Amino acid sequence: MKQKLAPISSKLPVFMHGADYNPDQWLHDPNIFAEDIRLMKLAHCNVMAVGIFSWASIEPEEGSFHFVWLDHVLDTFAENGIYAWLATPSGARPAWMSQQYPEVLRVGANRQRNLFGQRHNHCYTSPVYREKVTIMNSKLAERYTSHPALLGWHISNEFGGECHCDYCQAAFRQWVKQKYITLEALNQAWWTTFWSHTYTDWSQVESPAPHGESAVHGMNLDWKRFVTDQTIDFYMHEIAPLKSANPELPCTTNMMDLFYDLDYRKLAEVVDVISWDAYPTWHEADSEGNIASWFAFNHDLFRSLKRKPFMLMESTPSLTNWQPVSKLKRPGMHRLSSLQAVAHGSDTVQYFQWRKSRGSSEKFHGAVVDHIGHEHTRVFNDVASLGQTLAGLTEIIGTPVPAETAILFDWDNRWAINDSQGPRNKGIHYEQTVMQHYRALWELGVPTDIIGSGDELSSYKLLLIPMAYLLREEMGLKIERFVANGGTIVVTYWSGIVNENDLCYLTGFPGPLRKTLGIWAEEIEGLHDHDRNGIVLTEGNELELTGTYEVHEICELIHAEGADVLAVYSDDFYAGRPALTVNAFGQGKAYYLAARVSEAHFYERFYSRLVSDTGLKRVIDADLPDGVTAQLRSDGEIDYVFILNFSGLATVISLDNHPYVDIETNEAVSGELALSQYGVRILKRASGI
Repeated sequence: MKQKLAPISSKLPVFMHGADYNPDQWLHDPNIFAEDIRLMKLAHCNVMAVGIFSWASIEPEEGSFHFVWLDHVLDTFAENGIYAWLATPSGARPAWMSQQYPEVLRVGANRQRNLFGQRHNHCYTSPVYREKVTIMNSKLAERYTSHPALLGWHISNEFGGECHCDYCQAAFRQWVKQKYITLEALNQAWWTTFWSHTYTDWSQVESPAPHGESAVHGMNLDWKRFVTDQTIDFYMHEIAPLKSANPELPCTTNMMDLFYDLDYRKLAEVVDVISWDAYPTWHEADSEGNIASWFAFNHDLFRSLKRKPFMLMESTPSLTNWQPVSKLKRPGMHRLSSLQAVAHGSDTVQYFQWRKSRGSSEKFHGAVVDHIGHEHTRVFNDVASLGQTLAGLTEIIGTPVPAETAILFDWDNRWAINDSQGPRNKGIHYEQTVMQHYRALWELGVPTDIIGSGDELSSYKLLLIPMAYLLREEMGLKIERFVANGGTIVVTYWSGIVNENDLCYLTGFPGPLRKTLGIWAEEIEGLHDHDRNGIVLTEGNELELTGTYEVHEICELIHAEGADVLAVYSDDFYAGRPALTVNAFGQGKAYYLAARVSEAHFYERFYSRLVSDTGLKRVIDADLPDGVTAQLRSDGEIDYVFILNFSGLATVISLDNHPYVDIETNEAVSGELALSQYGVRILKRASGI
């Protein structure tokens, strides 16, 4: 049965291709805008994000609004078949506002108010700032909600940061009071009897501070949750006048690369379409595999947040100016990295920025149009060529990524792990651990969702649970049912340690998963950077894996309580003790890896066997060279197979026996497929064969 999701906008049911555009920086020279329109059409760009930092140009003085320039931009877009995501300009406020209303400026954790400057240097709780935002957004909605060029609203820009002002302290106390109801419940959840920090009045509750309270882990965790909730509350405040004017226009806000400070799962619940900004540091090594798999993980994460196509809102067509080294994209990399996003579920390719700024902090950030101002550049030609390619891929719009594998990744678990003061305070490397497991699936060409504890599990065959330190009891029961009903899980060390309040389980680790996994984790050892141990696969193990593999950083001492031992430690006083186990539970299986294996080859062999045992489908049934991966989008009748070469070398792969057609040339493809350096091929085949 054909399955296709609605396009992001019915006004533009094709791949959106465009950039952040700042015409307000060039109002002194009208000729530049006219030239930009010509160049946009030449580059096959059909959409621009406009007005992101335009507050001072729209309202140069309090209460004095200037819309003529923006009217001209949008009217000219409409006349030329170009569309706009119109931004609310709250990401940076004008100087007059900070001067007249200092309360809009943020207060740091040190309780000092910031000076005017930077972006997002404003308090989301401030009544004045909220009032000014409402006035601005109401005027934008009133003027443009029915404009033919308007696709939707781009809310602010890259939300982030926190404020510790009196307004925010009061809001935090109210949030805590609403959650816990009584001080007794609060003190129990935060375990405040430790160091005699018991609260006896709600007024004593404050945000974490470097010169005050910072050792109550439950409080630290709740503060981060509050910051997310307060950011969402501000977002909802922003969109209220926009939705009141036209509830059908979608709203989005651009998220960032595995951003730490906000729980994007919660933010995703209130945005209409997911968009994010991707800035890989390409060409750090001979192979691009590490960078490519990290950004593949991010693409999969942002797709999984709403389980539908997302927007690549920002990327650079050439280089950045803020990374440690601003490396140029090598020929072919712009096409490859852009189509990687498409392969993982993006229905747009957009850039920061359209035209390079002449001054200030991003004047050397990459752009479609360089300072020279014409189309005769390598970068412009790369962008125009990609625009042509995207124009020929319309049939892919709205197609899902069919994944039967998922990785559990929760933000509050991430926060709690890094605050745990546990076995390796110099770096427990949660994110890198997640990526070790994901990378193996990426190399195998196995589509993967990145899910949270609130997501349904029944559609998956294999669930990876790396370092689920914070694991709610209800999630443990959900995982138990998943395995009992035939699912396979892989769980690692440092899982099932604490509940949602960062309180340790007293029933033996891994807490709610102890029965499902059939093991008890008695101790965990953090290894020094120079320390090494090893795991030895047991003879005749059911995975038919052999050999010894090096482990580092973490070794957990576990007891098998019904689980079969697949590997044991090779060294130290715990040599011979279990290091890898499997437990048959109900109709499924539960694997436990007790140490961090440093060798990628182990994960590739381990997951290759699990993929086979669980009946998972690889995108193509073929061996892929290191750094070459395959990704799938499908409407249920036609599969769109993306073969992406991040190896850094030209290479050849052998296709399986399915009949393929190259989507760009319409030529039949079989046997060996040549991939140039940084090459990508998009093939079609019938689904279900």
